[in-house]
Amino acid sequence: MAASKIKKGDSVVVLSGKDKGRTGTVSKVLPKDGKIVVEGVNVAARHRKPSQANPQGGIDRAPAPMAISKVAIADPKDGKPTRVRFEERDGKKVRVAVKSGETISG
Repeated sequence: MAASKIKKGDSVVVLSGKDKGRTGTVSKVLPKDGKIVVEGVNVAARHRKPSQANPQGGIDRAPAPMAISKVAIADPKDGKPTRVRFEERDGKKVRVAVKSGETISG
């Protein structure tokens, strides 16, 4: 299995869509679907009817999966979107921000 360029816990910037420019933390990665869930971004509202479990009903808001191609990792130096490359440093394979050359933790 190849190493993933975007992992859970990474800080990412949305590149396109209604949330363009927003930043958030990756809460879930769905590699088989090519999708990603980012906290506070791409929030979907579901209208729920009252039920025994939820007698009040109402509107549930939760972040929905979005295409992984719509986000880029935020550069650790300045927070701007950057691509990721892999390098070997101290005998370990690490993720590196292309723009600044900074190592991405994780």
